[in-house]
Amino acid sequence: MIANTAAYHFAVIDAPQALCDQLLARAEAAGLRGTILVAGEGLNLFLAGAPVAIEGFYSTLREDARFVDLRVKTSLSEHQPFARLKAKVKDEIISFRRDDGQPLAYPRAPAVDPATVQRWLRQGHDDAGKPVVMLDTRNLQEVEYGTFKDALVLPIHKFTDLPEALAPHREALKDSTVVSFCTGGIRCEKAALWMVNDGMDNVLQLEGGILGYFEEVGGEGYEGRCFVFDERVALDAELKPMVDQPLPEPRPSAF
Repeated sequence: MIANTAAYHFAVIDAPQALCDQLLARAEAAGLRGTILVAGEGLNLFLAGAPVAIEGFYSTLREDARFVDLRVKTSLSEHQPFARLKAKVKDEIISFRRDDGQPLAYPRAPAVDPATVQRWLRQGHDDAGKPVVMLDTRNLQEVEYGTFKDALVLPIHKFTDLPEALAPHREALKDSTVVSFCTGGIRCEKAALWMVNDGMDNVLQLEGGILGYFEEVGGEGYEGRCFVFDERVALDAELKPMVDQPLPEPRPSAF
């Protein structure tokens, strides 16, 4: 079996190219494939390989004090989902281009754990009795494979479009608890931070994103699968790849 991992971590990286080269060499030596993204703001990793090799790579990475708290989301597949290994230095590990949405410049936006979100969705409101709105920060291509039931889906094709697309909904959201979510947590973390800094005091980020939710509580409240950007295509609530299962009926587009 192949262990497939997704991990990101915001931390100050003084020499991104040097770290990128180092991680690439380690991953090559371990026989891993996937993508390594490094920026001055941190790391974004999508790596797959033999479970022992994957474990060794991340154990070594956590020896660096900057990444000791790195959270890794792991799933298994029968086949290697990446054709090759590549590494790149970028301006941001996920492009948002908003100064007020940069995690190293501000305290982290408030987060909510998957078990609490599951309970809120089950009871129909948060613990203060306010309606809960799940805000999908992903693009429409991803949403077609699945999203939370009754989630607010924005007509965006790239993450940088989110602020403009959200604008018409802000008044309607002001009396709700808004939970931003994405695949693994990185986009909803930046989105939640920007929203808080832009005056929305009722926003939380789903800790660990959809994949973290699947890992911790399963698929309750979620409809369909979670799209991933590799040859697995999408994962179900048990983190099983779509390519290893019968195809579902396509979801109708909201737009």
